[in-house]
Amino acid sequence: MRKFLMFVLLISVFTSLNLSAAIYKGQREFVRNCAKCHKAGQAFVATKRKIEWRSYTRAKGDRLKDIHLESKEASKSHRYFSSKKFSKNVRHLEDFLLEYAKDSGNVPACN
Repeated sequence: MRKFLMFVLLISVFTSLNLSAAIYKGQREFVRNCAKCHKAGQAFVATKRKIEWRSYTRAKGDRLKDIHLESKEASKSHRYFSSKKFSKNVRHLEDFLLEYAKDSGNVPACN
């Protein structure tokens, strides 16, 4: 019984560490690639609710990607949204956006 409890405890610790890491990675992606155009990171992320951010990042971020690629104002980001890096890290970006959405009650520290 004791071994089982230790196993459950270890699994829960590793799971919680992975969730935090994904949000941190998403924040890093936002700061590196999105803050160039969306300078007010805290204000920008908190403009939409969780359901809205989910709709943008669903299907590997296709909607978010399309919005940026169709916009002439977002020409600085075209290279990033066309890259494999975006496709690979969109899940982390989604975790970050959902964590600090308008209806989450959390406030990011984008610096």
